[in-house]
Amino acid sequence: MGVLMHHCNRKLPTLLSRTLFKSLKKSHINCASHTSPPVFAHSKPFIPTPLVSRLFLPSNLREGQEAGELTCRSQRLMLQTGLIHPSNPGCFYYLPVALRSMEKLVQLIDEEMHAIGGQKVDMPALCSAELWKKSGRWELMGKEMFRVQDRHNLEYCLGPTHEEAVTELIASQSTISYKKLPLLLYQVTRKFRDEQKPKFGLLRGREFYMKDMYSFDISEEAALHTYQSVCQAYGRLFDRLGLKWVQVQAATGNIGGTLSHEFQLPADIGEDQLLVCGNCGFSANVETMEPGQTECSRCHIGTLTESKGIEVGHTFYLGTKYSQVFKALFVNALNEPTVAEMGCFGLGVTRILAASIEVLSSEDAIRWPGLLAPYQVCVLPPKKGSKAHEATRLAEELAQSLGNSLPNLRGEVVLDDRTQLTIGKRMKDAKNLGYPYVVVVGQKALEDLPTFEVLCQQSGETLFLSKEGLLELLSVVETI
Repeated sequence: MGVLMHHCNRKLPTLLSRTLFKSLKKSHINCASHTSPPVFAHSKPFIPTPLVSRLFLPSNLREGQEAGELTCRSQRLMLQTGLIHPSNPGCFYYLPVALRSMEKLVQLIDEEMHAIGGQKVDMPALCSAELWKKSGRWELMGKEMFRVQDRHNLEYCLGPTHEEAVTELIASQSTISYKKLPLLLYQVTRKFRDEQKPKFGLLRGREFYMKDMYSFDISEEAALHTYQSVCQAYGRLFDRLGLKWVQVQAATGNIGGTLSHEFQLPADIGEDQLLVCGNCGFSANVETMEPGQTECSRCHIGTLTESKGIEVGHTFYLGTKYSQVFKALFVNALNEPTVAEMGCFGLGVTRILAASIEVLSSEDAIRWPGLLAPYQVCVLPPKKGSKAHEATRLAEELAQSLGNSLPNLRGEVVLDDRTQLTIGKRMKDAKNLGYPYVVVVGQKALEDLPTFEVLCQQSGETLFLSKEGLLELLSVVETI
């Protein structure tokens, strides 16, 4: 019996290999007639064109609901187009199309943070009360902080920010060398603040996404250099988004530190009051100025004028406020333990998304920063049963071709296959959702020299292009 089992064990792999080969061969023959494209181990996956009819874009406004019931443009537009759906007060579902845009924004933020040496981490949302009591902020934060107690009667909070947590993390590493500094750690996570009156949709909520970075340096001079580096990265980010922004002198508030700036998008609906000098460009939040001050404290010539803004970023030089308390040390060049100098830097991810819509859009249609548009191109086939109905197949092929032949548009083209609706109705929907380019495939696409109607939403232009002209236009569209 033992000899027999030994013989079978030697033959078994061979028998299994032959059986598997026959099975695969039979499967390959059976699949040969399928229309799906072949998948090769090292090729990029085939990306089918997304169909508008399949997108989860529920309308969140009751029929007949008046715009006046909503508090700002971005909130109304994001609800109307199915980008978000309300949950609890100050909390929202981020639906698939909005999430595409937010993921693009996070990718842009990652690029800028990595460019200055940032390393991405993910810290617990549930933070021990002991850490906050140690820094003195457990009571200072007041009712804005969500506090919970576990079954062992231990206290925690849902992190509104993570200065304590990250400093404790660094303090646990007792042998960090000065050669590893500056150390810039950041995360993009949900944050929680118990806003008394949540309003303006994603602009002021109780649960939101934020990018928070924390820096550790060997000296005050080095920390201030890092501070400037992050501020410049923020400026590059907003420039890439095509947003008008201003960096203003700001109060340090309950974060602390000795230096602080806010990054504001000028907007009438903004809750922050700003003062800007028309002569030298100095700008500040009114919280940092003397009441009624009109003379610029920098140039002493210009007059300060008031405006409003939406805060989308905030930077702080913290010094040793947290590192001293938690003993976040590094070993200097003389092999001596030294307290690290810190900074912290925030970006409101969901707030940037909503604020961009707020400042760029019209009253009835979303306009995205080009890089954040959920899809760059929407292709409209003709209405079913119309004279141009024969062009439907051409529209489908065009959408697939654009998405797979132009590298920059891979996954960026959507087909509005709701051909039971008129072109006009679908064009209105496309305009409302803010696709940068809408391509109408109609009667002219069936002519000997096919042409396509192209609506450039950002510029308001309407072009009539051949397929070659269309490819040339779209090949230079910048995507992320």
